[in-house]
Amino acid sequence: MSGMAQSGAWICFDDINQIDSEVISVVAQQLICITNAKNAGVDRFIFEGKMIRLVPSCAAFITMNPGYAGRTQLPDNLKALFRPIAMLVPDYGLIAEVVLYSKGFESSKHLAQKMATLYKLCSEQLSQQDHYEFGIRAVNTVLVMAGNLKQANPDQSEEAILLRALRDTILPMFLVDDADLFLVCKTECPAMFVWPHA
Repeated sequence: MSGMAQSGAWICFDDINQIDSEVISVVAQQLICITNAKNAGVDRFIFEGKMIRLVPSCAAFITMNPGYAGRTQLPDNLKALFRPIAMLVPDYGLIAEVVLYSKGFESSKHLAQKMATLYKLCSEQLSQQDHYEFGIRAVNTVLVMAGNLKQANPDQSEEAILLRALRDTILPMFLVDDADLFLVCKTECPAMFVWPHA
């Protein structure tokens, strides 16, 4: 935090509510100190017992995903420092298309739309379980695996590679009933699941 204040840098604490509450409290106190100095319009201020300079362009931002297991609640003194902004749900199809293309997939647009549709159907049709994850992290996990498989098997069908990445990532977390439903959908929704066997 001292470096941020003295350099005028912007910093972002990504997923701040994954940090232990004791650490978050320390961060909150440091940010309050810097914010008070900025509001006072001073060039120098005491930070953690040392006199340091202040470049007023410094700023801190935080991101968080509320509602996930293992996340801590932000202390009120930290909440007061930030203006909440609700973000839109990311466009999984576009993200998947760009990542697949960057990993060498030539049919990235077509495959990305299939993948996005699959994740949407899974989140809507399967049972609600705490360990199910159909968010952007889960999408990224599949994309990374697909990229690794593509690199290891450059001559294999791209659809087969993505299907294998999806199957190996998604299927192991399903309860038995949901796995059966997933496999039934695979059989009965040819427009969605007509992919060659991996």
